[in-house]
Parts: sequence; C-alpha cells; structure tokens
Amino acid sequence: MKVKISPSVIFGKVKAPPSKSMAHRLLICAGLAKGKSKIDSVAYSEDILATLDCLEEMGADIVKENGYVIIEGTSPALKNSHLFSCRESGSTLRFFVPILMHSAVEQTFTGYGRLMQRPMDIYEKLAKENGMYYLADGEKISLRGVLKGGEFAVKGNISSQFISGLLFSLPLCKNDSTIRLLPPVESKSYIDMTIDAIAAFGVEVVWKDETTLFIKGNQDYVPRNISVEGDFSNAAFPDAFNYLGGSLEVSGLSETSLQGDRIYKDYFKKLEDGTPVLDVSNCPDLAPVLMTLAVLKNGATFTGTKRLSIKESDRAQTMKQELSNFGADITVNENSVIIKKALLHSSERHLYAHNDHRVAMSLAVICSVFGGIIEGAECVKKSYPDFFEVMQKVGLEVKLYDN
Repeated sequence: MKVKISPSVIFGKVKAPPSKSMAHRLLICAGLAKGKSKIDSVAYSEDILATLDCLEEMGADIVKENGYVIIEGTSPALKNSHLFSCRESGSTLRFFVPILMHSAVEQTFTGYGRLMQRPMDIYEKLAKENGMYYLADGEKISLRGVLKGGEFAVKGNISSQFISGLLFSLPLCKNDSTIRLLPPVESKSYIDMTIDAIAAFGVEVVWKDETTLFIKGNQDYVPRNISVEGDFSNAAFPDAFNYLGGSLEVSGLSETSLQGDRIYKDYFKKLEDGTPVLDVSNCPDLAPVLMTLAVLKNGATFTGTKRLSIKESDRAQTMKQELSNFGADITVNENSVIIKKALLHSSERHLYAHNDHRVAMSLAVICSVFGGIIEGAECVKKSYPDFFEVMQKVGLEVKLYDN
C-alpha cells in the first residue's frame, strides 16, 4: 500500500489502541490456564494474530469476537509434533519457544521477514545446557525436550522478551527456578509487565533483589476475565502531532501503567524544550518517533540504540536514510544516534517504510508538515492496522492507494 500525505493540522479525539505488549501476555496466560478466560479490548494486529495462531496450534480453544477473545486454555506438554507460525512477531516467537520446552516431542517454529534471522541464541544455549534438542537453520527453529527448572543466568541487556518467555514457562516446571540477570538490566518495565500479567492469572514470581527472580515450580494458571489497557507505544504516534501544532486528545491510557513507553510524554517535552540526551535502551520502540520529533525540533542525542538494529528494520539506519530526504543531519554510531538541527525541506523522493510499522507511522508524522508519499505503508497492520484511517478522521490529509 502507498499513502500520500499532504500538510495537515490534526485536531479532535482518538482512543489509544489496546496495548499490544500486554495483549500478548494476557492471551498467553489465558492459553495456559485450566479453564475459560475472556480478554476484552483486543485489537487484531498481525502480531496478536500470530500469538492467537500459536495458542490454537498448541490446542487452546479460541473464539475471536469484535474486540474480545474467549480462550479455553490447554497444556503445552504436547504429545504430537506441531508447526508454529509466528508470522513476523518477535514477541510471539520468543515467548513461545520456552513454553514449548514442556514437550517431549519435536516442535517447530517458522516466520517470515527478518524474524528467523533475529537473535535467538539465548534459548539455544539454555536448551543445550539442559540436554535438550535445539536446531536453528535461519528458516525454522526445531526443539525437543522438557525444561525442569533450576538456576539460570541471563544477560540483563538482552531483549526482555527472552526473560518474559522464561517467566511464562518456569512456573509450570517441576522444580523451583531462579533467574539471575547479569547487569546492566535493560527494559525492566517489560519484565514487570509480564510479572503483573501472570500474577493476574494466579502465578507468582518474586524479585529477590534488583537482579534476581524467584519462580516457584508446579504452579497453575487460573482463568480470568480481564481487559487490555491502552498502549503507550502506539499512542505516541498520534500524540506526536500535538507537538506540531495539532490539538488531539489521546484517551484510554492508564497513569499507573507499568509500560516503559509511558516515558514518551516526558521525552516529547524535553525534545520541544531543548536538545536533550535521551536513553532509549528501555524504550526502543519509541526511537523512530523520537528521532522524527528531534529532527523537527532542536535535535537530540539518543543513547542505548544498539538494539535498534535487530528490530523489523535496522531502525537507526532506516530513520537516517528516510529523514535525510527532508534534509536531516543524523549520525549513527554503534550505540548512539546524534541529530543536529538542520534546515528542512520537502522530500523529492518517495519514502519507504522498510516493512517496519513504527517507521511508517513516524514518517506520517513528518509528512504532516512537509507532505510526502510513503511506500509499503501496509506494514502498520503489524501493530496499529487502522492507523491511517483513524488519523484521517482527525484531519490528516491522506490518500491510500494499492500498489
């Protein structure tokens, strides 16, 4: 899909979409519970559909309705081999691999795009250390063996999705477990979101200290009826228009949320007021929109950017490439990005989303000022399927074309 955006002023009201991060977690907990759960406020993005696909493949009984899901849970101790398609969802893959380590028969995971090239060696190492079969060939991952719990040491600066995956799985193990996170610990807020989600389903995980998690074995997930809270990660994109002359009320966000991306409001304010140094190691999904606002405002330095290279695109390099079309002055280093204030202009070239939903939405923000054409904009379906339609209703002048 191609979109053409003309300079626009945004005004009105929008409701933040449901949190994709929390929806993954609640759906998985429901899928592991012994009984029937109802999860309200579910948006059927590609990533969420991937998680629902895997739950169904695992044996959960799922009814998808408009805005909610009813799930009859099941056990991950499968007695037959299955093929789990994770589409392009890194969260789905990283959450389900350790969950399926309760099966004594071989299970296989596939995906498309960059998914199967994204790092998974943490689980490979864990499997081999525990005498389990694990094979990754760049196109699929196959594993076999039963995780028994125990002591685990994991680098704290890896994706929190690996740690969350273990937290879903280890309570089902025969033995108690301890996870030691080797400092520095990044994205702790996402770990806390997982702990909060599984606690809602009757499973307890305890922080023994700042870097040690204790998980009692032989626990059971119990069914729950629960709603998904609003998503700060995706709310940042419509809210960004407020810093460009817009007047848009974004509702549906909880002030007590554990989402790390709630920090976007503080970061937006700092970008408007000066040329800040902002650490994105705990909020990498905000980096594209933060970089876009930095270009449009006074510039900034972003630290903790190393992990941006393993997202749906190499986000630092991608944003440099696309924002440079508007005259942006951006330097990408190994673990930092420096943006200097520059004289901007409209782009003479078409822009490309690089199959990255957050890049596509960030480019829409700058196009609301200068106009532009974005190729491959259909990738927003990964997390915010109706983004352009929603923004069109509040004043974004956008035309959608099939390529």
